[in-house]
Amino acid sequence: MADIGSKFGDYIKEGFDLYKENLSVLILASLIAYLLTGVTLGILAGPMFAGLIKIVLRLHDKEQPPPAVGDLFQGFQFFLPTFLFTLVWTLIIGFACIILMFIPCIGTLLILGLIFAGMAFLMFGLYLIVDQGMDFWPASMASIEKVKTDFFPYLGLSLVAAIIGEIGTIACGIGVFATAPIYFTILAVVYRDVFGEVQAPPAPPVGEITPPNADGPPEPPPEAPDAPDTTEAPDAPEAPDAPEEPDAPADPEEGKDK
Repeated sequence: MADIGSKFGDYIKEGFDLYKENLSVLILASLIAYLLTGVTLGILAGPMFAGLIKIVLRLHDKEQPPPAVGDLFQGFQFFLPTFLFTLVWTLIIGFACIILMFIPCIGTLLILGLIFAGMAFLMFGLYLIVDQGMDFWPASMASIEKVKTDFFPYLGLSLVAAIIGEIGTIACGIGVFATAPIYFTILAVVYRDVFGEVQAPPAPPVGEITPPNADGPPEPPPEAPDAPDTTEAPDAPEAPDAPEEPDAPADPEEGKDK
């Protein structure tokens, strides 16, 4: 298991480096993603962030050819799970915040704590959907299970990444398009270190046909059909000739007439 606390500074630095090395494509992709999210009132938030995450992961893995801004729209491949992820958790956390509002004095603090904890627990959810093809609920549970093993370092990392990503809001909100990708690059570095890279199964050699039950034991080769018996059967013995019938005795009366 990755030691999040001891690698805290390394994660931030590697995330910054990844951002600086790919500044133009990340800023432009972020600009398109946030504009489409705002125009659609958040409906496209899931697939747009999924596309941005896919670009960031490919940049981190140094895939060739490198991703382009147009790859942002590959996030629509994950439209349903990412849409449900953002919708369901927004409703759950929003409903819980409404309830906490009625608690006097500490209600506001509890709301902030819930929001920050939710960000930390779900920080890997979209990454798991995009990178491992999970559905929204298994991805959410996998993220929660991972974060709760070392909650406070993950919480601190999530907060620092979010604060850095939101620094651009100081410039009348416009600068957020330039700084928001830093949040995704930092989390991408952490995600790869914690979950590793998904390895695709090796392709079979050229000309080799993959058996249909590749996951199970190999099927025995089919038995060859029995060869026809070419030996001739021995000739059947000839039946013995039937015995000749003896001549009938002469009629005695015939001799007397002579």
